[in-house]
Amino acid sequence: MTEPSSDQTHLLIASMPLAESLGIHLDSAEAHEVRGHLDWAASLCTLGGYLHGGAIMTLADSLGAICGYLHLSDGATTSTIESTSNFFHGIRAGRLHGVCRPLHAGRTTITVRTELFDDQQRLVAHTTQTQAVLTEQE
Repeated sequence: MTEPSSDQTHLLIASMPLAESLGIHLDSAEAHEVRGHLDWAASLCTLGGYLHGGAIMTLADSLGAICGYLHLSDGATTSTIESTSNFFHGIRAGRLHGVCRPLHAGRTTITVRTELFDDQQRLVAHTTQTQAVLTEQE
């Protein structure tokens, strides 16, 4: 697959209504690396003003989905079959930055890893997910 244009990168987020409604932004999307961010907002927080783990995981899952998509042949789709997140640091202001890279892009599965950082480049969390590659025959 060819790398998406800036218009196409907007469509990638728009294709995921939850990501779009949470305010996730795609900064760049290439097969070897996908970058995006989510701005802190009180409406996305849990007790104490910390960004909710679900919002953090949604950024990771969205970037991972796009990274997986960029490795598909025409007509194929993916479905996440496993996702593991570890949280290391809370975020109470600023922006959550995500960087997703493929670990394995095979014929039947794609595995990606997303690292999430705060504005000071502290590791907030990381997520590893495996996606099944689904073809028209399945």
